[in-house]
Amino acid sequence: MGDRPSLYLASRSPRRRELLQQIGVRFELLDIEVDEGQLPEEQPANYVRRVAEDKAVAGFRQLSEAAQLPVLAADTSVVVNGHILGKPEDRDHALWMLGQLSDTTHEVFSAVTLCRSVPQTRVSVSRVTFRRLSETEMLDYWHTGEPLDKAGSYAIQGLGAQFIARLEGSYSGVMGLPLFETAQLLQLGGIDFGARKTNLIGPGSI
Repeated sequence: MGDRPSLYLASRSPRRRELLQQIGVRFELLDIEVDEGQLPEEQPANYVRRVAEDKAVAGFRQLSEAAQLPVLAADTSVVVNGHILGKPEDRDHALWMLGQLSDTTHEVFSAVTLCRSVPQTRVSVSRVTFRRLSETEMLDYWHTGEPLDKAGSYAIQGLGAQFIARLEGSYSGVMGLPLFETAQLLQLGGIDFGARKTNLIGPGSI
C-alpha cells in the first residue's frame, strides 16, 4: 500500500513532478495531448481553466475503469496587458517577450484540475514585477537555453529569478503548479499526501 500511487499526473513538465513530490504525493504519469489553442475573445483565467480541465478529463477517459484513481492536470500562462505569452518560437520571439516583461508587472495564471468523474478546478493568479533588462542581459539569458520551453521565456526557479524584483502570489503557481490550491483539491478528494519521502512510479521516472 505504501508504494501505491494516489493519482495520475497528466503532464510532461518535470517542474510539476518536482512540486508534487515536494508535498508528498505519490503519482504515476500520463502522456496527454489536447488542443491548447486560445479561443477567440477567451480571457486568460478562462483559458487556463479550460486547458487544465481538458487535460484532466482526457486523462481520466484514457484510463480503464479498473484504475479507480483521479487525474491531476494543470496549465499556466504568463499574461501581459491581457495578452498571453506562450513558449518562444525562436530567439527573436524570446527576446521580444523578455522585452515585454522588462521593467513592468505581469500576471501569471495557473489552473489545477482534479478529475475523478467530475473535474474540480482552482485558479491561482500571481503578479510578477521584472526589473529593467538590457539587450545584452536578454541575449545572454537566451543563450543559457533556459527560456526555450518556458511560458513567457523565463523560469522563476532558475536563472530568470535574478530579473524578478517583486512577487505577489504563489511562487509554485508561477513555476507551474500552485501547491496551495492543489492541496485544497487533494483534501477535498480525500487523497492521501503529506510531508514524507515519495516515490515516482511508472514510465518516465526521475
